Amino acid sequence: MNRALFRLSLACMVMFVLLLLNINYVQAFETSKLAGEPGNVRTFYQQFEFQRGSIVAAGGGQDVTIAESLPDKGSSGMYHRYYPYGAVYAPVTGYASMFGKTGIEGAEDKYLSGTAPGLAVHNLIGLLTGKAKQGAKVFLTISPRAQQAAYRALAAEYSSGTGGHSGAAVAIDPSTGAILAMASYPSFNPNLYATLNGRRLDRIDRRLRHDPSQPLLNRAIEETYPPGSTFKIVTASAAFSTGKVASPDTTFPAPQPLRLPNGNFLNNDAGETCGDGHPPLWFAFAMSCNTAYGGLGIKVGGPTLRSYADRFGFNNPSLTTPLAVAPSVFPHITDPSLTALSSIGQYDDQVTPLQEAMLAATVANGGTLMRPYLVQQVQAPDLSTVSSAHPSVLSRPISARVAGYLTTMMTDVTHNPAGTAYATAGPQATGLDIAGKTGTAETGSSVGLDDAVFTCFAPASNPKIAVGVIIKGGGFGADAAAPIAVQIIKAYLGVR
Repeated sequence: MNRALFRLSLACMVMFVLLLLNINYVQAFETSKLAGEPGNVRTFYQQFEFQRGSIVAAGGGQDVTIAESLPDKGSSGMYHRYYPYGAVYAPVTGYASMFGKTGIEGAEDKYLSGTAPGLAVHNLIGLLTGKAKQGAKVFLTISPRAQQAAYRALAAEYSSGTGGHSGAAVAIDPSTGAILAMASYPSFNPNLYATLNGRRLDRIDRRLRHDPSQPLLNRAIEETYPPGSTFKIVTASAAFSTGKVASPDTTFPAPQPLRLPNGNFLNNDAGETCGDGHPPLWFAFAMSCNTAYGGLGIKVGGPTLRSYADRFGFNNPSLTTPLAVAPSVFPHITDPSLTALSSIGQYDDQVTPLQEAMLAATVANGGTLMRPYLVQQVQAPDLSTVSSAHPSVLSRPISARVAGYLTTMMTDVTHNPAGTAYATAGPQATGLDIAGKTGTAETGSSVGLDDAVFTCFAPASNPKIAVGVIIKGGGFGADAAAPIAVQIIKAYLGVR
């Protein structure tokens, strides 16, 4: 009997020890996983019982809080999210609601909510010292000056006499990849999602999701558009890099029109002639001659164009900022006639405004494309640094020599009186030294609804900022998109 009791006691002790070990393991290593379970009701309510970390726009030497948690007046001991600038930063912050999170609120939730493993020690110390739990602060690369200018310019275009044109703009520091502005219009007020009333939240969400202007869509990274003639940057890059042409001074046939191998014709804008019909490539680039670059695309070939497009960031489903980015597209193509269309940014070519900024940033950075990123630093409640961004190279699409050629050609677009953006982005109109490329992209929807595209960097001699702008249905890139880029650059560089 004593032996049986001993064995039973030993078994109970072993099970008790195993239980203690499991409890300690769960508390030490499974906390974040359990906290993230969708059915965890306790966690659902706890998220409003502590101060979620702030989001700060900290680029360009300014620190501006763009999301924070404040005590909720209608609920004792509860917090609600507050966005001081509302729609201006909404494409970046997203929202944190009772039932979901988007934007940086979602992408950096583990830090903002304080559940990241790296914050476990800070939370434990706070518990021992009696301090209330608090999320980490997330500092972004966004420049408040550039972001405000981008939003205002997009809003003005939307409400102009020819208005109703949605669009987006992205600005990048070409030397690091830091995103300086990410604006989309129409936008929405994320404060609407901060309500703690479930029924009201459901009504608001349904209304915004069914709004035909699509205010919840972050057009800067979630929607793609035809790039139009801005793709000639890639076509020229491939031609120079492969030795198909020697330099910008190389002449190339530019008939009006260009008869394609399939019997169709490719025309320049408004049927204009391109110089003497055999211009140097820099002149065809400045005037944006479709027939010259269509023929050049045929000479380079579809597979080679796709290879260089990939190097610039096209066809990359894994690109994040950390927000997910819709892949820009250059199609698999071998047919010479379709290649001619794709080489001038038509056919099935598609880009995000972010991709447009990446094109200019690559040229500005001497041929090296830095990985675009939004989060500069994460700071724990005790002000210690949890993580910091380390700029990294995404790819090296072109050599410094080719980048120099393209810088000269893009400068001619704005500085040469024959250039397509001379009147709206040239030094005599802006007081700025901008290198850029316009695009007027046919959408196939109806006459007069071309998308306006512009990509550029400045100052051309010492680049500090690269910008991509797309206005849906805006018409000529020089008229609708370029002035927006100019305003962003002026704001960021502090030029009046």
